[in-house]
Amino acid sequence: MKYSYLLLSALLLAGFSACKKQLDTKPKDFFEPSDYYQNAEQLNIALNGVYDNLSVVYSNPIHFRWGFEGDEAWYVKSAPLTGPHIYDFTAANSEIQSFWNTLYIGIGRANYLLANLNNNLAIDEAVRNKVKGEALFLRAYYYFLLVQTYGGVPLMLKPTPSVTAVDVPRATAKEVYEQIIADMTEAEGLVSGINQLGFGGRVNKSAVRGILARVCLHMAGYPVKDQSKYKAARDWAKKVIDDAEAGHALNPSYSGVFINLAADKYDIKECLWEVEFWGNKSDAFTETGSVGDVNGPASSNTATGFAYAGLKVTADLYYLFQEGDIRRDWSIARFTYGGTSQPANSKTFITSVNRTTAYNRFPAKYRREYEVVLPKNTTGTPINCPLLRYADVLMMFAEAENEMAENSVPTADAIEAVNKVRRRGWCTGVKTVTINNGGSGYTTAPTVTFAGGGGSGIVATASVSGGKLIGITFANDAVYGTSRGMGYTTVPLITFSGGNGSGATATATIYTAADAQVPTAVTASKEAFRAFIRDERSRELSGETFRKGDLVRWDIFVSRMHELSATIERDLGTSTTPAYLNLFIKGFGPNITDRNKLWPIPTRELTLNRALTQNPGW
Repeated sequence: MKYSYLLLSALLLAGFSACKKQLDTKPKDFFEPSDYYQNAEQLNIALNGVYDNLSVVYSNPIHFRWGFEGDEAWYVKSAPLTGPHIYDFTAANSEIQSFWNTLYIGIGRANYLLANLNNNLAIDEAVRNKVKGEALFLRAYYYFLLVQTYGGVPLMLKPTPSVTAVDVPRATAKEVYEQIIADMTEAEGLVSGINQLGFGGRVNKSAVRGILARVCLHMAGYPVKDQSKYKAARDWAKKVIDDAEAGHALNPSYSGVFINLAADKYDIKECLWEVEFWGNKSDAFTETGSVGDVNGPASSNTATGFAYAGLKVTADLYYLFQEGDIRRDWSIARFTYGGTSQPANSKTFITSVNRTTAYNRFPAKYRREYEVVLPKNTTGTPINCPLLRYADVLMMFAEAENEMAENSVPTADAIEAVNKVRRRGWCTGVKTVTINNGGSGYTTAPTVTFAGGGGSGIVATASVSGGKLIGITFANDAVYGTSRGMGYTTVPLITFSGGNGSGATATATIYTAADAQVPTAVTASKEAFRAFIRDERSRELSGETFRKGDLVRWDIFVSRMHELSATIERDLGTSTTPAYLNLFIKGFGPNITDRNKLWPIPTRELTLNRALTQNPGW
């Protein structure tokens, strides 16, 4: 059998050899790059190909299985038992390879487009410039993801000339960052303003400036530690803040930011850049992602929207919020969705929480119940993924301003930038209710009425015992936690009617803007403000894929994860579910060392590119 196979192979090779002189081996429909990119339509088709890699990167594992949430959440599923999600993997891991591949494919597409952009100079120069700016920025953004994840990587800035020219050594992280900044800075002068575009799904000046602030903050931190970049980060963020034409502002509603994303509504004042997803896989033009599926509250109800729910939060994240911070109960579900036999969006509310049960709560920023594309698909969502929000720009400005060498204490501008973010996320309803007089004769609970004060939306019930009114309970609310109302500027008057009794009185206090302010003690020193901003970023941006990168650039990733591991063991003990045991024994505990600041260079790349070297510890 082996001899017959070899003989057949030899005959086939001989036949091919005999035909070689008679056949044209080049396909007739083969296009040289110089044959293409000949009109604006072809340029934009090629640019769409560069954008497409964004949707690949942000479609699934980045939201729950790559560990980018750092200390905010944990992988809840029982399998796989190895991988980035529990910090137990090797350089041969397929997801480590796929991330690298996706980013370099995007870079390669950008390189071909940039190299052939001027094949036809008759194309309007303004068109070519916009395409160039967007392609430059996207290439730089892909390198930004690479350098954060793998450290220094090969800098490929032109199309690969041949399949043999693959041995390219790693540039240093500093060199990669310098190239990123150069490309993005050039792009800033070429791309359209966000108001000209009218939506955040395309690269625009605000996005470029805001991401440049982020890049500079990372370059100022570990491992490059070029602290001169704090000023550059501050200046780029300030360009976004001071841009009167764009007029960026926080959405008045924190939950509204994410409801808009689910409902396919653009909010270019707050969301400066987002990855586009669309459809329900019912036609050829669908490109769905996994936002709200893998990183939302679990749901088996297809009318609500099926959610695989691969994460739950840590108690540390839950208790990072103060009472009155409405971001907590939007970001962390205080309910579970009903099953397939129940109506769409039905909920069972969680009535209490402690250091043990907090680990059993789902992240809830992205809720499929708000999707408008029907019917809802069970294997993909149309929810866009936000890459840059104005709230992030304000906090980057504050952080960079605080870190500048000439500032020994937090500046008023830095403090106010953080206060803007906190005020937007704060309750404006009733804070407390004090029963002054329980009255008498009550046989049933009286109706509670809150009048005046400029607000609305309170839903509350009274409770009685022994003929007296003994308390008031606010109704559960899936958005704000409880229905304490909103918009109150003065204290409302509380009255009671019915219940067959009389004489009950109560007074209320309300949350105020002052409650949301950065505490005075925090503003007294650079160090205290730094620590506060680090927590504030988690309160505002939890689950948005930035946390591990932040912990690494602050050079506290390993110590923070070990601290979290000890906290989890203290909270849960050892007699817990296997999932919890995975969390701190296999994951946050002994597996995390300095090597986990970076992923390894994939084994396949080391085989193909002999000039590559592996990261320390791998």
